[in-house]
Amino acid sequence: MIASFDALEILLALGLTVTALACLFDRHLVRACCFFVAFALAMTLAWWQLGAPWLAAVELLLGAVLTGLCFFYALGRFFPGVSSSLERDSFNEPWSRSFARLLLALAWFVMVGAAIRYVITDMVYSPDEQPLLLAGVMITASALGAFALHRHLLRRLLAFNILGSGVFMLLAGVAGTSASAQALITVGLCIAWLGSMLGALLIRQLLHLEGVDALGRDGNPKENAT
Repeated sequence: MIASFDALEILLALGLTVTALACLFDRHLVRACCFFVAFALAMTLAWWQLGAPWLAAVELLLGAVLTGLCFFYALGRFFPGVSSSLERDSFNEPWSRSFARLLLALAWFVMVGAAIRYVITDMVYSPDEQPLLLAGVMITASALGAFALHRHLLRRLLAFNILGSGVFMLLAGVAGTSASAQALITVGLCIAWLGSMLGALLIRQLLHLEGVDALGRDGNPKENAT
């Protein structure tokens, strides 16, 4: 279990949580992708702090560099003049639909909280002694909520990656950073990168064939169509 308690872990936990929330809910897509890179760098430091330098190296390469490049490729940043339509994702849902999706997002928080209550019982009684594990809970719940809340494909791809990192942090909290746990997390990081690369390629293909509206932009469908 993650049981150490020091200022560096608290700062890392705060950095992970803040950058994850900014990535998930910033309406400017380019800035959200930049926050994802910052989140991956914070995850690199977190793995190093937990005594897993191999995971730190893998996170730096697959998360911050390669997955970050996938998102900027999906945005068209490597093709001058074609990315402006993707730089901002408007959000103007009718209040009834927003409320329903907010309830769905909150339901994910309740489900994650219940899982923590019965699976990681030590954390229920000493959450302040495991700041990185607590950050993992917040990140996982927020990513699940964002995935339910957003319809834009790129935003869902971002949420998918943030969710995976939160799950890996919870796994490290339960199983520690033994060799077997590190191997399992490394496989998960490789799969997440391959999924992100495939997602970025599909997004570019959809943009080429059907335009921006094919990505399922958040907001009122009638307003998006005009």
